[in-house]
Amino acid sequence: MASLSEALQTYKDKYEALLNQDINIDMTRGKPSSDQVALSFPMLDVLKSEDAASYMSYFNYGIPGGIPEAKQLFADLFDVDTKEVYIGGNSSLNLMHDIVNKFMFYGVSKDATPWKDQKVKFLCPVPGYDRHFTICESYGIEMISVNMTDHGPDMAQVEALVKEDAAIKGIWCVPLYSNPQGYNYSDETVERLANMTTAADDFRIIWDNAYGYHHIGDEVVTVKNLLHACKSAGNEDRALMVMSTSKMTFPGAGISAIAASEANINYLVSLFGVQTIGHDKLNQLRHVKFFQDKDGLVEHMRKHKEIMAPKFDVVDTYLREKLYSPEICKWNKPMGGYFITIDVLDHCASEIVQKCSDLGLKVTPAGATHPYGKDPNDSIIRIAPSFLNVEQLKEAMDILCVVINYVTLSKLNENK
Repeated sequence: MASLSEALQTYKDKYEALLNQDINIDMTRGKPSSDQVALSFPMLDVLKSEDAASYMSYFNYGIPGGIPEAKQLFADLFDVDTKEVYIGGNSSLNLMHDIVNKFMFYGVSKDATPWKDQKVKFLCPVPGYDRHFTICESYGIEMISVNMTDHGPDMAQVEALVKEDAAIKGIWCVPLYSNPQGYNYSDETVERLANMTTAADDFRIIWDNAYGYHHIGDEVVTVKNLLHACKSAGNEDRALMVMSTSKMTFPGAGISAIAASEANINYLVSLFGVQTIGHDKLNQLRHVKFFQDKDGLVEHMRKHKEIMAPKFDVVDTYLREKLYSPEICKWNKPMGGYFITIDVLDHCASEIVQKCSDLGLKVTPAGATHPYGKDPNDSIIRIAPSFLNVEQLKEAMDILCVVINYVTLSKLNENK
C-alpha cells in the first residue's frame, strides 16, 4: 500500500483530472429506473372499454375508502382485515402528510385534543428519511433524534423519552430495509414499540412500510406485524401502517394504503371525506387486475430484484476495491430497499458531496438523513443506485471513490 502522502497526491491528481471532464450524473433520489418502470407497461392494457359495464360504479363518485378488490389486495399485503384498510391516491407520502395534518387540526380521535393546541414533538430515528422530517418541520413539530441500530431504533432511548414527555406524540419508522441504512426491525423492537408506556395518550407510530416487498438478497426478510402487536398490547390505535406501489408500478401513478385499527380507519375516512369523495378507483382496479393477488405482486417484485441486485453489487464492489483503506469509511449492503449508507470520517461528508457536485456528480445532500438537515458528525452520505444503468453507476462510483479517498486522506494528513 502506498504511503498516506503518496496516496493523497495520487487521488488529488485523479480529482483534478476529473475536473476537466464533462460529467452529468444524478443519483440524489431513489427513483426506479426506466427498466423497472417498463415492467408495469402491460398494466396500461388491462382495462378494456368492453369491460366497462361490469364496473360502472367505479366510474362515478363514491367508495371513499377504496374499492373492495384493492382493499383485499392490501389487506393481504399488510396481513390485516379489509376493515382495517384505507386506499389512497398515488403516494404513501401524501397519506402520511394527511395523517399528521388531520391530527394537528382534529386530534387522533373525535374526542381528542388537536395537536395544534398542544406542544408536539416527534421521535426521529437517525439516519432517517428526509421527507418524514420535512412533514414535521412544515407543521412546526419539534424533532428529537434517536439513535438507529441494526435492529431498529435504540429502544432504551425511545422508551425513556416517551415515558417522561407527554409532548412526544409519535415516532417515524421505516421497519424493513430502512431508509437509508437498510436495517430491519427485530421482533423485540416491534414488541417494545407496541407495549411501551407513553406519557401521551394520543401517541402514534407512523409505520412507513415503503420497502415491504423490495427484496434484493436471497433471503426474504419479514418484520413482525405492528398492528397485531399493538392489539395484543391493548394499544391497537397506536399503529398507522402505510404502503404504496410507487416503486412497484409507476412512481407517479401508483396506489397507496393505510392499515390501522378499524376505529382509526373509520375516523380517517370521515376526515379525508372532506377533501375527496374518493381516490382514483380505475387506477385501483387497474392495479388489482395487473397483480391479480399477493402472489402476483411478489412475482412482479422478483423482476425488480433482477434489475436492482446487480446495482447494489456494483456499489459494494467499488467500495471494497477502490478505497485506499477500509478504515476510511463504513458502509452496509442491505438485503433490500433502495439505499446504501456510507459513513465517512467525521466532518468529511459535506466536502465530499460538494466536491462530487463540482465534478458533475450529484448525490443526496449531506445532512439530509437528519432532522433540520444537520448531521452533527457530518459523516453520513446516502447513495441511491437505482435510477442509473450499471455502466453509469460504475462511472458514478469511480468518481465517488476518488473523492472519498481525496477528502478523507486530506483530513487524515491534516491530523497526523
